[in-house]
Amino acid sequence: MNFEGIYPPVITPYASDGSINYQDLEVIIEYLLSTQIDGLIIGGTTGEYHVQTLEERIESMRVAKAIIADRTPMIIGIGAIRTRDCIEIGNHAKDSGADAILMNAPYYAVPTQAELAEHALSIDRAVNLPIMLYNYPGRTGTTMKAEFFDRISESQNFVAIKESTGDIDQLHMLAQDYPHLTLLCGMDDQALEFFAWGARGWVCAGGNCLPNEHIALYRAVAVNNDVALGRRVMSAMMPFMRILEQGGKLIQNVKHACTVKGLPSGTVRLPLQPLFEEEVATLETVLAKLEVEMAGIDTSFVSPKL
Repeated sequence: MNFEGIYPPVITPYASDGSINYQDLEVIIEYLLSTQIDGLIIGGTTGEYHVQTLEERIESMRVAKAIIADRTPMIIGIGAIRTRDCIEIGNHAKDSGADAILMNAPYYAVPTQAELAEHALSIDRAVNLPIMLYNYPGRTGTTMKAEFFDRISESQNFVAIKESTGDIDQLHMLAQDYPHLTLLCGMDDQALEFFAWGARGWVCAGGNCLPNEHIALYRAVAVNNDVALGRRVMSAMMPFMRILEQGGKLIQNVKHACTVKGLPSGTVRLPLQPLFEEEVATLETVLAKLEVEMAGIDTSFVSPKL
């Protein structure tokens, strides 16, 4: 599978009683499909899989695939602590028609690099789908390092990595030493640096609410090699990126930004709580300024699908 372009990890809208609102999920997916995104991730961190039951995760896969059909690739997040649970979710993903799976380190367990590699290879052997790795030690407690990448190299299913450590040295290592892994930006406030180092795509939470802006940055630098234009776009987006990556409330901010853009997002599930009034005001000010600044930049190379 070719992992290039923009891959929003789709939010999960909740109804007033806390259940998943699948009708609103359809609205969100249809909106994203109307843009020039290159694939959708269901069951990622931004989708709040970690506060959902197995049954809800399976139903979300099924509903999403029914909506997406063959219009764009569907990648399913299989995050869990136990290897056997990851395998079970991965097999459900395969049965649902997933094109690939998103695999992170098992959170809280803190395995060694050898243990992490065996975890990944066990899932690969059982599920046998293309795999996008997800390296996010800030949430899992474990960093995927060189030993891990060397150990999993026996399988050709490991084809891409969403790199979210925030460590620029890790970015350099992946770009230079593991070119067979398609490098995807996973730190929104470092997107320009990722593309300068050859990243071929972006798994972007903010792509839920601002897909065209994310596409513009990606195409400016990664496709058109126009770093000057990319810097202008990134400068306009940076305050929003900082809120997402440095504000501590990524999911809440993405969901409220979707609401601002007219998309049904609902609230978040406990233990997360909605934004405070002052946080809402800050986010809305940043979004308004971003819209004004983007209006002054020629991004005509990004247009909705006909």
